[in-house]
Amino acid sequence: MEKMWQAIDFLLTHKFIFSALIICIILIIRRITLSQIRGDVAFLSEDQRNWMSRTKNGTVAVVVFTMFVLWKSEISEFALSVTAIAVAIVVASKEIILCFTGSIQRASSRSFRIGDWIEVGKISGEVIEHNLMATVIQEIDLYHGQYHFTGKTATLPNSMFFTYPVKNLNFMKRYVYHNFSVTVRDFVNLYPMLPDLIVKIEEHCEEFIDVARRYNGMIEKHAGVDLPGSEPHIHITSSPTGEQEVHFMIFCPTEKAVHLEQDIRKDFMEAYAEEFPATA
Repeated sequence: MEKMWQAIDFLLTHKFIFSALIICIILIIRRITLSQIRGDVAFLSEDQRNWMSRTKNGTVAVVVFTMFVLWKSEISEFALSVTAIAVAIVVASKEIILCFTGSIQRASSRSFRIGDWIEVGKISGEVIEHNLMATVIQEIDLYHGQYHFTGKTATLPNSMFFTYPVKNLNFMKRYVYHNFSVTVRDFVNLYPMLPDLIVKIEEHCEEFIDVARRYNGMIEKHAGVDLPGSEPHIHITSSPTGEQEVHFMIFCPTEKAVHLEQDIRKDFMEAYAEEFPATA
């Protein structure tokens, strides 16, 4: 017993050694816990990512709290000694403070969670991890209408949440309003082609249209807004150079959007060649 108290007195006297020992023990426990959560699977599930994120954030909180209790007296003395330069410290640590408050803002507003698709500025992807300082996402190519992972991982500092709006795109994981257009060089009357095109698009969408209607209704109920609907839409506009732009919008499963676009483009080109053989 006496040796144990001597060891405790030694550790309390040499706080750097004691701090390093505590941190090492916590990190070992964290590593074992993360290994148990991950298991042997090749791809992490949403629940696994949630528990891994909680474990990491909990580890940081335990380390910070333990260090604060251990070094409380030294921190108090240091705080008194830096009162005169407090403003300079705040300015120097502006980004850190913004990242920390951005994390609080995200948690309080519940703008997204792990597994959601989000867009921040010009970066979009699926959230795979978030902590007090940053949010990690797997990038998704939305600007080219592909809806697939690019293989890139982006780490966003939480301070970005004060600079850019955070768009939650979670409903796009299953179904999406896919928009694309076809440019027609010659200024001809395209409107007679539209009814047959609508019929062909509906044939392409026949296998999932019932599910699409239900999912569209669920989104409307959740968002509280009147959405365009699950039916295909076509409208025609003119470009500044005098060309015609035929715009299509379909509500379809995300993974089928690109394939359906190619089918619809093919149908349009065939119908155009049949309707205007001289210009085609």
